Amino acid sequence: MNEQEQLQKSVAIIKTGGILLYPTDTIYGLGCDATNVQAIQRIYELKKRPVNKSFIILLHSENQLNRYVKEVPPVAYDLLDCADKPTTIIYPDAINLPDLLLAEDGSLGIRIVKEGFAHQLLKKINVPLVSTSANFSGEPSAALLQDIHPDIVQSVDFVVNLPNNQATQKASSIIKLKVNGEISILRK
Repeated sequence: MNEQEQLQKSVAIIKTGGILLYPTDTIYGLGCDATNVQAIQRIYELKKRPVNKSFIILLHSENQLNRYVKEVPPVAYDLLDCADKPTTIIYPDAINLPDLLLAEDGSLGIRIVKEGFAHQLLKKINVPLVSTSANFSGEPSAALLQDIHPDIVQSVDFVVNLPNNQATQKASSIIKLKVNGEISILRK
């Protein structure tokens, strides 16, 4: 399948509640519709991940932030404008998403994907996409598609396999914001 065919297949999988193994703007990830509780639960089970460890979501535009964050701290836009690599920001007071996605304090990690396959997919599905590394909980992330455990590959509904591996093979920076604008860097 060429990239456009894989994109169309991925859209159909997400819209029917399925799970993808796909290249994000960082590493290969597992993804599903972030508004679909059953799909989210499947990813928790597949990863053997405790439900008290939240996932992040991906969006295609900063304009979508207000749909999922009660009050976006103004500094978030400055951080996004200055970021020179993929950056996940943990926002306080997430809204309009299942509690299963949120941290115990109600916060949620969100990354804006600006290019590549994941960006194209996000624009077509028009819902946030769960994103988590394609590995079992507690194990190292796989840098390449061929390094992903076969049990994970066989458990998803579709594997996006592009000839030019679009994943950068490096995890994103993670920054946590508080309502008062206080910033904590969790991973550079």
